[in-house]
Amino acid sequence: MTKITRETVTVIMPVLDDWTSCRGVLSELDRTFSGREGRYRVLLVDDGSREPFEEALGDLSLDSIETVEVLRLTRNLGHQRAIAVALSHLAEDPPDRVVVMDADGEDEPRDVPRLLDRAKESGGEEIVFAERARRTEGALFRVSYVLFRFVHRLLVGHGVRVGNFSVVPRRRLRSLVTVSELWSHYAAAVFVSRQPRSSVPCARGHRIDGRSRMNFVGLVMHGLSAISVFSDIVGVRLLIATGLLGGLAAGGMLAVLGIWLFSDLALPGWSSIFLGVLLIVLLQSVLFAFSLTFTILNRRSARGFIPSRDCRHFIDEKIRVPLRTAERGAPGTS
Repeated sequence: MTKITRETVTVIMPVLDDWTSCRGVLSELDRTFSGREGRYRVLLVDDGSREPFEEALGDLSLDSIETVEVLRLTRNLGHQRAIAVALSHLAEDPPDRVVVMDADGEDEPRDVPRLLDRAKESGGEEIVFAERARRTEGALFRVSYVLFRFVHRLLVGHGVRVGNFSVVPRRRLRSLVTVSELWSHYAAAVFVSRQPRSSVPCARGHRIDGRSRMNFVGLVMHGLSAISVFSDIVGVRLLIATGLLGGLAAGGMLAVLGIWLFSDLALPGWSSIFLGVLLIVLLQSVLFAFSLTFTILNRRSARGFIPSRDCRHFIDEKIRVPLRTAERGAPGTS
């Protein structure tokens, strides 16, 4: 008789002190997985929390989720790098699917089955993202986000409507953890490495508890990290723009010289001032183009950070959270 193996799914969630929200997400995930075939586990990435998880997650009662583990990092790395460490850790013994989501409730647990089903339809070939169909943040954040998308499209050449909420199949996980850009920004690394991907429209939820720790500076840095992954594309686009600016300056200088030498339209002193300004613009464009070219070449030849090789240095320990269920009995017996 052929033994039927159930698909293994591991959910990873970075956490920075927000254990109360995390508990709510875990309970909702457990209800979501109820009745679904599969083995479900959760890996919480403790990104340098000062508050212990034991108080909030103590006496946690789950039925569908088999294990909850806390991967404690040696220091605070930030949301994106915490995801990179968790993915690299799981790649050593990869599950069939990895779900990447936030622990604050803004990524709705009820959308996880939709992402898993879409990933299954692709035969394990695609990374499936939740595409934000509707956002719930305040007006200032939405305006900033629209501005970021405009700048992103201008510099990179395409827009962005996805975040971290996604499903990564086993095959793509092994490939993704060799991508250097994963250390800077998870979603952007998927795009720049040209991993097969698709998306499912999902509305963003509301935080379960407290306020977001993402301030304006953090938001800007998050956006810059996403753009930095496409530094080669950004560099080439800036190089082309610089070349066009230098060409316009050179053309302007020739036009001014032509007016000065072959017409009576030039005013005393005006031509020399205008020529000086255009010459400065031309020289600045040439210097910037040379500097940008060597920066791009140096980056391509530099040795990069490989998550599968280097992330292990940031793991302190892994702790299993005691669970209480009707089948498992008292905490600590699972």
